[in-house]
Amino acid sequence: MKILVIAEQRQGKWNNTSFETLAAAQQIAMDTSSTVSAVVIGKGVTGLAAELAGKNVAEVLPVEHDLLEAYTPDGYCVALSQVIASAKPDLVLFPHTYQVRDFAPKLAAMSGKGMIGDCVGYRNEGGKLVFVRQMFQGKTAADVTFQGPAPWFASFQAGAFRADLVATHPSGKAPVHAQSVALKPEQIRTRPLDLFKEAKSAVDLTQAPLIVAIGRGIKAPENIPQAEKLAKALGGEIAASRPICDEGWLPMERQIGSSGQTVAPKLYLALGISGAIQHVVGMKGARTIVAINKDQNAPIFEIADYGVVGDIFEIMPALTEALEKAK
Repeated sequence: MKILVIAEQRQGKWNNTSFETLAAAQQIAMDTSSTVSAVVIGKGVTGLAAELAGKNVAEVLPVEHDLLEAYTPDGYCVALSQVIASAKPDLVLFPHTYQVRDFAPKLAAMSGKGMIGDCVGYRNEGGKLVFVRQMFQGKTAADVTFQGPAPWFASFQAGAFRADLVATHPSGKAPVHAQSVALKPEQIRTRPLDLFKEAKSAVDLTQAPLIVAIGRGIKAPENIPQAEKLAKALGGEIAASRPICDEGWLPMERQIGSSGQTVAPKLYLALGISGAIQHVVGMKGARTIVAINKDQNAPIFEIADYGVVGDIFEIMPALTEALEKAK
């Protein structure tokens, strides 16, 4: 089987979930004795293609065109449909980003195929791939398979796989084969405007390597500065479960869970978080989970790598002091 990963960049910068999807593709390839190729699309992507070539892929396929400098769904679909027709992959994988949600279903439909979106995992059952999607805000999961001949299209949710597990190329560099595509201005029916920019205070928690998250156990908004001080001592970001953001104690952009952000940091420190499934689905991909809670039966301990049954108001200042002394 041949796997094609569509890596996402914008204005010359990677979306880190592209490497999470590449990690997923490499894992699938190991399970199915397949090969992985990677595509980067845009204008002036030579450097990005060279970076991809350092990963363990069979080849990198950069797609450059003046009309691809700015993202448009029409431009991407016309160009990528030509690449797919030429490369003839069995499985096309995407990171489940806002941009992918915009164009990938259209791309699949142009090929007469369906798409399994927002997957959190997969299984190999006798050579047949089964993709796993969460439903009802993570309360249950559905197993989904493809019908009909390849190519098949699927996207993986942010945090479903770890980007740091992407294997490097055994011999240093994979071959880079530039792809030329035929694209005309009249084929692009939309005009891109300025990129949407978050407010200055906004934060992308998906890029944070260390996160300190607070739950109902914080009790009152005046206690949040203690957690923020600990996050600062760690060099991490502060986050919260939904009740904290619903109360307005922290902005919604800091919310982790099924109705917030999905993250996979190196360290996730959960303070006073019970571990409801709606929260867990947003952080269970963390490399190391440390939970502190007074309730020894809190569900968060079921997924924690390290659990401390104790009072966060005793532990937070002590841990902060120890970290500051260590610095």
